[in-house]
Amino acid sequence: MNKIALVTDSTSDLNYEEVKKYNIHVLPLKIVYKDREYTDRVDITPDEVYSNMEVEVPTTSLPSIEVIDRLFVKLKEEGYTHVIAVTISAGLSGTYNSVRLVSENHPELKFEIFDSLALTLGAGAIVLACGEMLNEGKEFEEIVKELPRLRDKIRVYYVLDTLKYLIRGGRIGKVPGSIGELLNMKPIISINKEGVYYTHLKVRGRKQSLSKLFAIVKESLEEQKAKVWVLHGGGEKEARELHKKVLELANASQVGFSDISPVAGVHTGPGLIGVTIMTE
Repeated sequence: MNKIALVTDSTSDLNYEEVKKYNIHVLPLKIVYKDREYTDRVDITPDEVYSNMEVEVPTTSLPSIEVIDRLFVKLKEEGYTHVIAVTISAGLSGTYNSVRLVSENHPELKFEIFDSLALTLGAGAIVLACGEMLNEGKEFEEIVKELPRLRDKIRVYYVLDTLKYLIRGGRIGKVPGSIGELLNMKPIISINKEGVYYTHLKVRGRKQSLSKLFAIVKESLEEQKAKVWVLHGGGEKEARELHKKVLELANASQVGFSDISPVAGVHTGPGLIGVTIMTE
């Protein structure tokens, strides 16, 4: 009889209750400071990272080959026969390639390593849907067949409070970024079909950008029913206000709330507000 393990990485932003409910195995990424290193969501919280970013902006690193390998050995020892792993976009992180590489050393397990082409709950929503299918008794091949369809149903949007972290990390050119800062630009970014960031809209001012983010959710729900998650990285108050407004919208079959892994947030800075929309 097949026994299927569900694996993801810590940037999927799943909470403890969700991980426990679906028995999800989470590969944590690392938060790296000059003189210390932490395991994402294990010995440091997102809030601790965001609140310290004016002092020091950390770097990040992938789950180590050893950690991934130990997980696969453990799954085999626990009687698992199949593994479905959903990761952060390969266009944003090397996690997908690392998991795929290590899986080749475990031919006793049948793998599906799936690139979410997203991050945060853009990937997490796929994992949760897989968990539901596992609880319904779906077989490995049935779930794998659904993965591309699930991915196509998901859109993610994020509002940045400042461009300086993207500039510092070389994610946008310094001159356009500096001009954007002077003009008080607060871009709404999303992820394209190649799984990399792009500017969805250019909006001037924080208030206008958050208003437009809500409008994106509202327009999506006017078209069809969807699950929505409101996310934040060091911007909980504004995210709570947005969450409250989304709760009042018709066609929202579920409205979740989560913080964003600092693995994503170190490139965008505190004050990051996002939404994930998964159409029914």
